[in-house]
Amino acid sequence: MKGAMLYGVKDLQVEDVETPKVTTGEVLVKVKAATTCGTDLKIFQRGYLEKIIKLPAIFGHEWAGDVVEIGGGLEWPRKGMRVRAGNSAPCLRCSMCQKGKYNLCENMIWLWGAYAEYIKIPARMILVNMQEIPQHISYEEAAITEPLACVLHGVEEARVKLGDTVAIVGAGPIGLLHLLTVKKIGATKTIIIDLVDERLEFAEKLGADATVNAGKVDVVETVKQMTSGYGADVAIEAIGLPSTWEQAVKLARKGGTVLEFGGCPPGTEIKVNAEMLHYGELTVLGTFHTTPLHFRKALNLIASRAIDVRSLITGKMRLEEIKKAFEILATSKSEIKIAINP
Repeated sequence: MKGAMLYGVKDLQVEDVETPKVTTGEVLVKVKAATTCGTDLKIFQRGYLEKIIKLPAIFGHEWAGDVVEIGGGLEWPRKGMRVRAGNSAPCLRCSMCQKGKYNLCENMIWLWGAYAEYIKIPARMILVNMQEIPQHISYEEAAITEPLACVLHGVEEARVKLGDTVAIVGAGPIGLLHLLTVKKIGATKTIIIDLVDERLEFAEKLGADATVNAGKVDVVETVKQMTSGYGADVAIEAIGLPSTWEQAVKLARKGGTVLEFGGCPPGTEIKVNAEMLHYGELTVLGTFHTTPLHFRKALNLIASRAIDVRSLITGKMRLEEIKKAFEILATSKSEIKIAINP
């Protein structure tokens, strides 16, 4: 089969690799679509998540496909079934899992390898985090289950409520998924912040109530003006830079919540005004990854079109063009998600 092998930072090649062989409890899936993701771009650019992905390796983790081979001992799934699986499966037994923090499992297994013709799904993943895809949605839509699941986890932890004003820093795919999610919850006012006018215009088409170009105005002052001087009930950082992490803290009102969602490079430190935390009773939290429950919720929301992700898929490319796809992601002002079709 063909696979996109990553050997190191920006050392990516499409080459023939051995098709995975399944054993008892495993299944082989033919990948029909795998979408691009900011996390994969970070891996491509700076060797991100080295503790999870051991290079060289096939990467890519947002995917959907058809079951083509089933190992022994399984009654589900069936051959020919349209499926998607999470890129993680907690053990359900460690101290973190016992506390319900499944995303922080101490014995998590991870599944990368979606930029290939076939992907092997381990037994625990099938048991804990695989879902059948409804016939009426596309493989590309189903592939977006993973990032939406992460967003749902973050929004729930931040406790976004009906009537809230929410400021979102970043109008890339993750920022836009946050926008769609908080709008569905019932946020009264959504403010999207970015440096690129094309992205802000796209956010407006998706329902953003206001947009702010951070390169043209004072973001903090502008958001204050839009909120009668108070700031946002919830501020969400969806980029992953120390400067925007610090900026998000300044966008929230007294008693508000700041969700630091975007992942910064390892070793990053930020400065926070202690007065804002103490006297303003500001809550600042980070969220990492997601849980099997949120994967199921995300697929249900996509299938019902309660959260319609179709407009986020702005292009389709063949696996052989994977390098070009990531060059587009790194430089484009308007691309959102590209579906890779092996």
